[in-house]
Amino acid sequence: MPTPFPGMDPYLEQPELWNQVHNRLIVAIADALTPQIVPSYHVSIEERVYASVDDSLLVGVADIAVASKNKATRATTALKQAEPAKVRVPMPLEITERFLEIKSTRTGEVVTVIEVLSPKNKRSKDGRQAYENKRLKIFASNTSLVEIDSLRAGEPMPIFGDAKGDYYILVSRGYGRPDADLYTFTVRDVLPAFPIPLKQGDTEPVLDLQQLLHDIYERARFDLVIDYSQPAKPPLSPEDTAWAWEILGTSK
Repeated sequence: MPTPFPGMDPYLEQPELWNQVHNRLIVAIADALTPQIVPSYHVSIEERVYASVDDSLLVGVADIAVASKNKATRATTALKQAEPAKVRVPMPLEITERFLEIKSTRTGEVVTVIEVLSPKNKRSKDGRQAYENKRLKIFASNTSLVEIDSLRAGEPMPIFGDAKGDYYILVSRGYGRPDADLYTFTVRDVLPAFPIPLKQGDTEPVLDLQQLLHDIYERARFDLVIDYSQPAKPPLSPEDTAWAWEILGTSK
C-alpha cells in the first residue's frame, strides 16, 4: 500500500521508524546509482563511528545493600548513615552512521560522498560536531558532497543563502566551490529528482528520491506500523496539520 502523502511522509520521521528508513534509503540509493555509473565508478556503503553521550539513555545507581541486623548486644554505638539520593549518570555510546561513497573504479579515488542526515547529525551536540567536522574536510577537498536532509526537526546545516523549506538537498561539486546547488521543498511538495556529481565532464546520474522513498514505504509495509490517527512526530505547523488531516480523511 502506498503512502497517502504526495511527497515526503512526515510520519516516517518518528523515532521508532527513522533508523529503518535511513538504512533502507542508503541501500536504495546505492542500488539506483550503480547501473548509471558503472564501469567507471562504483558505490560503496561506508560507516562513521564516534562516541556520544545521550541524556535519554542513562544507567541507574544500584541500591545500597543493607546487611541483616545483628540482635546481639554491641559494645559500640552504631553510626547513623545518611540517606543518599538516587541519581543517574550519562553513559558514553558508540554511534555508527552509514553513508555512501562513489569511487573511481580505476584509481579508488573518492569522487563523491552522499550523506543522508540523521537526528544525531542535527540535534545531538556530539553527533552534529562529528558530522560538521567531516563536512568541512570535504569542503576543503576536491570531493563532491551530496547532503540529503529529509528531517524537519533540528537546525539545518550551515550554508550561505536565503532558501527556506522543510527539507533540503545540497549538491556541492568539488570543482565548483564555493558555489553549490540547494534544492528545497516542503512537506506538501513532490520530492525532487536531482543530479549526482562525478568528475568534471562526466555525465551525472539522476536520483529520483521520490520514487525511492515510495518504493521503500511499500516494500517495508510501513502502512502496517504507522498510526495515522495520531499527530505526526515532530509536530507539523497548524496549517500543515490541517492539510495532513484532510489527506488522511481525518477530522480533528
